[in-house]
Amino acid sequence: MFEHVGLKVRDIDASVHFYLAALGPLGYELTSQDETTVSFADPQGASLWLSADARLGHSLVHLAFRAPDRSAVDAFHRQGLKARGRDNGAPGLRADYAPDYYAAFLLDPDGNNIEAVYLRPSA
Repeated sequence: MFEHVGLKVRDIDASVHFYLAALGPLGYELTSQDETTVSFADPQGASLWLSADARLGHSLVHLAFRAPDRSAVDAFHRQGLKARGRDNGAPGLRADYAPDYYAAFLLDPDGNNIEAVYLRPSA
């Protein structure tokens, strides 16, 4: 549905460190970077843009990224924690969302709720 999403971040370096680690297992790569702007894209071309804004107080955005399988959700969570993300929900089934909804949640350096989700393809 979306071609790209943009977020303002306080500390571009901390955000690049976090998103490289957390989104790598989901197939996202760093595609461009200068002093104030960074972009990441997946193989299908969906992209996330980060723009530095030192005046940002906090952000309360929720972004969910599709994962190719459950192990990618697990890796997203594990690598994001290593990159100083904060746990906001360990990997696991969320049966209250849907019977096969497998997800994990992290808070990025600006407090955004970042999710990786795997839904088994319908037969």
